[in-house]
Amino acid sequence: MNQTLVCWSYGWSFLQGRGLTEVRISLLAVMFLVVGGAAGAQTESFFSVPSADAPELAQRGAYSVGVRTLEIKNPNQVDILNFDKSTGKAPLYDRPLKIEVWYPATIPAGAQERTLYVMGFPSGGKGFESAPKTVEVPGKALRDAPPVKGSQFPLVVVSHGYPGSRYFLTYLSENLASKGYVVAAIDHTDSVFGAEKAFQSTLLNRANDQLFTVDALEELAGHAGHFLNGLVDSKHVAIVGYSMGGYGALASAGAGYSATSMGHGFVPGGYFADWEAGSPKYQARLRKEVQAVVAISPWGSQPPYSAWDAAGLAGIHIPMLVIAGDQDDVSDYANGIKPAFDKAVHSDRCMLVYENARHNVGGNPAPAEALSSFVTREFFEEPAWRKDRITAINQHFITAFLDLTLKGDESKRAYLHVAPERSNDGKWPLPQGASVGAKFSEGADYWKGFQRRWALGLEMHCSAAIQ
Repeated sequence: MNQTLVCWSYGWSFLQGRGLTEVRISLLAVMFLVVGGAAGAQTESFFSVPSADAPELAQRGAYSVGVRTLEIKNPNQVDILNFDKSTGKAPLYDRPLKIEVWYPATIPAGAQERTLYVMGFPSGGKGFESAPKTVEVPGKALRDAPPVKGSQFPLVVVSHGYPGSRYFLTYLSENLASKGYVVAAIDHTDSVFGAEKAFQSTLLNRANDQLFTVDALEELAGHAGHFLNGLVDSKHVAIVGYSMGGYGALASAGAGYSATSMGHGFVPGGYFADWEAGSPKYQARLRKEVQAVVAISPWGSQPPYSAWDAAGLAGIHIPMLVIAGDQDDVSDYANGIKPAFDKAVHSDRCMLVYENARHNVGGNPAPAEALSSFVTREFFEEPAWRKDRITAINQHFITAFLDLTLKGDESKRAYLHVAPERSNDGKWPLPQGASVGAKFSEGADYWKGFQRRWALGLEMHCSAAIQ
């Protein structure tokens, strides 16, 4: 019996037993129906729309969002997976990339800002045998909606992990687009769910994919008639990368790989040397348009891989936001992420730390199909944190960082340079038992933009660049 019928049945017998008049019974029965129906209804939800306990800057912005799919090709790239041992060389190929682009849009009358993203699902390994091949992720964006006219917006390139999907961070992609950004998420060839190939391709191509995507979208934006024409502010660009995407983001920002990196042993033919710090080929690939990077759980700095030395990390001269869990057991917070942050001495940088979090602080919450199995759920979720809480906090701080670095909004600096460094030490003077409701902190001795009692389990460390 459904909930509405249960309410009707219970309400009727309850009232009959008390001798109420027929009219009063009818009125109260209607009330039961309304309440029961409301309780049974499911509220529509999207990963890009944060819950009521989200910090101030997490909420979606004023723009409606459109979404389109593009396919681009990077010509004459090294096909490392077909390396020929007999010649010591790899053939060249036109490397294909599928790009999902979210942008400020106009929603036509009668249309809804709704879509479904079909994302591949993690596969391989014990426990994944019965996992679905694909899942559907609801999106708050309209497919092929006309872009807004008369305004240009900074470009943000989003890069997933290994393996991953261009839909793995839709909580962030849609959210940023609603705030006045053009957001382009890459399906990295050989690194996509269900189509993973050997790791050498990811090691060699990750930063190259990111930088080529910047170039390709800027070129498309210059073509009259293309939907990106007049929409992209190509002088203001950021890269956001999670895990292997963070590995690529650091290299895209100027951290050339070390000559002693284990990557040289993985990538045959000496091709990894083209991305070493100081390599003329590497320097030629860097893009002046990239003004900021966000590296979430960046992989690669941890021993024994040691992708960068101090000189390489000192090559980052643009602002950087690092986001990490202090219990990250994949990228190794203590021996990998934190030392990389500390050694990027020429970057004006901040690092947000989730206490007691592991590696999964970058992607969407688990889709419904992942919830019943520990193995599949473990791929998305965190043991000590609500994932929707993490995504909301990320939306808040990444918005502050990009608004500051790409849009020059100095009012957002106070949201990043918070005090005290450890949120648990914050003080919001108030008598015992008193409440301020949903008010956000203004930043005096308590993290700006957080509700009272809700800034908990976080650290923020900021360091100015050494000139």
